[in-house]
Amino acid sequence: MKVAALAKESAFAAFVALILAIPLVGFDTVEANGGIGIESRMSWVGIAVLAVFLGRIAIGLLPRRAPSLVLPGTGFLSRHIRVLGICGIVVAVALPFLPGSSRYLVDLATTVLIYIMLGWGLNVVVGLAGLLNLGYVAFYAVGAYAFALSAQYFHLGFWQALPISGALAACVGILLGFPILRLRGDYLAIVTLGFGEITRIILLNWGTVTGGPNGINDIPRPTFFGLPLAANAPGGGQTFAQFFGIPYNAGQRIIFLYFVILVLALGTNYVTVRLRRLPIGRAWEALREDEIACRALGINPTNVKLSAFAIGALLAGFAGAFFATRQGFISPESFSFQESATVLAIVVLGGTGSQLGVVIAAIVLVTLPEFGRELVQFRMLLFGAAMIAIMVWRPRGIMALRTPSVRLSSS
Repeated sequence: MKVAALAKESAFAAFVALILAIPLVGFDTVEANGGIGIESRMSWVGIAVLAVFLGRIAIGLLPRRAPSLVLPGTGFLSRHIRVLGICGIVVAVALPFLPGSSRYLVDLATTVLIYIMLGWGLNVVVGLAGLLNLGYVAFYAVGAYAFALSAQYFHLGFWQALPISGALAACVGILLGFPILRLRGDYLAIVTLGFGEITRIILLNWGTVTGGPNGINDIPRPTFFGLPLAANAPGGGQTFAQFFGIPYNAGQRIIFLYFVILVLALGTNYVTVRLRRLPIGRAWEALREDEIACRALGINPTNVKLSAFAIGALLAGFAGAFFATRQGFISPESFSFQESATVLAIVVLGGTGSQLGVVIAAIVLVTLPEFGRELVQFRMLLFGAAMIAIMVWRPRGIMALRTPSVRLSSS
């Protein structure tokens, strides 16, 4: 009887998938005879329907909880988390110099570190304070445009504009927080989603300042204590290669950018871990668990939420400034809702509140499309499937480890 019911549910799920897949992936526009034609892709529809049917059967047959990737408090990872972190840092530092390392690999690792930094920043808001933010990309965009405009109008370099980008993003976070942080749950998520889209539309339409859809180009690269990593220095100065007496190589700039984001990411991790152990971090976690109890203890929820929003926005602003200097060009299209969804997926899949989980999820989600270029167009579909799987089997994320900020002695 159970098998028959499962087969019936699976068939119904496959039927729903068929209805949705035909308009979404069943047809594609192609160029034909100087015009645009429609090409059928029913094979993809069949694959989607079969995947949903088999996936529903697998969900019904497999246990509700998958084996834990993190053992209990006395497990290996919880006892050796610091050793694993040090080993990870050593590997990250040595990556550009390992045998077989290439410019492509270093560039991909740089992208992964950007998302790790964004994930750790959003983890403060979502994982520690429990505030669902769907517009986190807005702070990322503010940081990027703050640096680009500072360089364009005030001729500031990356290191000079970096604190400005973070401070402006934090101010925007506070301004956003004042009117909306009285909201909770889904209402807060919807408002933050709207704020992210409003920010992108403002950047798109305020052409006299932001360049509109054309964006801003010629964004300066970071320097090594004033030494540019280029073939020639402006104004007849010395370059990095000339100062150290080594031949110039275009890969030097890629490796330098990698180390810049590595330092920023490690700094983000250090700050967030330290803040978690301070009273403000304990207030975040208390607010996440029970806001009413926080009020009863005399904690001001609005101030606690504002601090979480401000610090999360600050870290996103730093990441945005680095993104701008790395690309050399930014436009509103770089800050769509998909970026917010990606960062949120990293936090949720990795485990809200877990620093190591964010790293693992960022590596998986960013590098997965690189194994097959045809997977890029199905990136959000893969994210959705992964989110469903995590919610079913691992509701607290891949690394469901939350080290308590306060431990009570048993004696």
